[in-house]
Amino acid sequence: MSILEAQLQKEVTRRRTFAIISHPDAGKTTLTEKLLLYGGAIHLAGAVRAKANQRNTTSDWMEIEKQRGISISSSVLQFEYNGYQINLLDTPGHKDFSEDTYRTLTAADAAVMLIDAAKGVEPQTRKLFEVCRMRGIPIFTFMNKLDCPSREPLDLMDELEKVLGIRSCPMTWPIGLGDRFRGVYDRGSSEVLFYQTEGEANVKGRLAPKKVTGMDDPIFAELMGKGDLEEGRLLHDQLKAELELVEIAGDQFDLERVLSGQLTPVFFGSAMNNFGVQRFLDRFIDIAPKPMARETSEGPVEPTDERFSGFIFKIQANMDPAHRDRVAFMRVCSGKFTRNMSARHSRLGKDFKLSKPLHFFAQERVVIEEAWPGDIVGLLDTSGDLRIGDTLCEKGKFEYAGVPRFSPEHFASVQILDPMKRKQLKKGLDQLSEEGVVQVYKQRGFGDKDPVLGAVGALQFEVLQFRLKAEYNVDVKVERMGYLHARWVEGPNFDPDFFERREDSRCLEDRDGLPVLLFKSDWSLRWAEENYKNLKFLKTAPQITGTE
Repeated sequence: MSILEAQLQKEVTRRRTFAIISHPDAGKTTLTEKLLLYGGAIHLAGAVRAKANQRNTTSDWMEIEKQRGISISSSVLQFEYNGYQINLLDTPGHKDFSEDTYRTLTAADAAVMLIDAAKGVEPQTRKLFEVCRMRGIPIFTFMNKLDCPSREPLDLMDELEKVLGIRSCPMTWPIGLGDRFRGVYDRGSSEVLFYQTEGEANVKGRLAPKKVTGMDDPIFAELMGKGDLEEGRLLHDQLKAELELVEIAGDQFDLERVLSGQLTPVFFGSAMNNFGVQRFLDRFIDIAPKPMARETSEGPVEPTDERFSGFIFKIQANMDPAHRDRVAFMRVCSGKFTRNMSARHSRLGKDFKLSKPLHFFAQERVVIEEAWPGDIVGLLDTSGDLRIGDTLCEKGKFEYAGVPRFSPEHFASVQILDPMKRKQLKKGLDQLSEEGVVQVYKQRGFGDKDPVLGAVGALQFEVLQFRLKAEYNVDVKVERMGYLHARWVEGPNFDPDFFERREDSRCLEDRDGLPVLLFKSDWSLRWAEENYKNLKFLKTAPQITGTE
């Protein structure tokens, strides 16, 4: 075994790269900050608040995020914990930014699904879960807000199977709910973790977990009652009955099923009060997968392959407003990445010198000398040659499976209010579309004049308008258009003029010059599909392969 191969095995083994998915307001940003506290990355966690005088969260760096108190862009947060390198991808929770979440999940090896214990599985959770299922990645579940009025834990477990179709295995179990919440019982270690608010823990000191010999340990009821033995017995009897049901009807922990995405380990706690989070993090690190082989155009590539390779999953313009920079986020997939190395751009067929690689902590950045499989590296892209889905590799010319562009569901025209700033508008639209904020389509024969915008979520248009003003000093008017569907078209004898002449459809071109049809109704799309069997109407953009 070579020295580099031994290094690779060591570094790959100690890396965990994951994303957190949830419905808005389930507590995702709060959980993210509590995890960062354990890594020593921050010393004060501030939850998102509507009041102007509250701290902004560490992971929300964009001005519009701070104003609205929502995450609209994925952040990359990297920290060390117990000898492990943790790469945490903080994703938008709002449904209008699910495309950005999907792109981020392509760079993750696992996902943490955060669920509000009072509300259960909510619509956006379901949508993001399906994205994880498409990728087949392991999913870990954290039931949050157990110290608030909550649904019964058995109901929540049942809903995971009925709504999401995934079996679950509780690793911890709550003792009481809401104002009777006393803590959690760790099924693996037979320990009781006592509930304290974060404020109480800071004043009194964190209570050590109490080891019990089993459900019938006489000290159990005494511990649960907080001085009220009768209350303790009631809670103990309830816990014992629930765990007996779980043992009979529930699934046993099976690492193989977890790693294949068929079984989700479930943890209970309160992110706001920092309860159960550390136990979750410790167990997650033990169970979650290290970086694994990834599929390419030439077959799977192992992370321990000595050839460096990686792919771009995110572009972010203007993270540093003073320098109007453009950063491409790359997931390292194999080999050792070193500063100033050269790598081949598979799509363009030319070599790039990677001279200023960055590690990120929200908006803060540090130039790094090396990175390993599983790490996320920011590359300053002054030339604008890097796109989402591009592959960089040290040797060879393979490409990783592309990051798809989804069919938009909302469309708008954009009108500049000051014609003298048309150049700034083009630059802003080019950069923001490369980030994935919106998709920009050209009208056939019009060039860059009067583009049409497409977005998966309507709120993306507001973000575009805000950022054009804040970052490019361009005021625009965005007017919604009455189209419902966009489809890329492939096949022989396609006549764009025919569809252009119809009242209920329109033919545009995407950034690569590929034809895109817009339809005004479900009926008009079905009519086209039924009457033009020779054509394919695609929901995702065709992949553009390398030029070599």
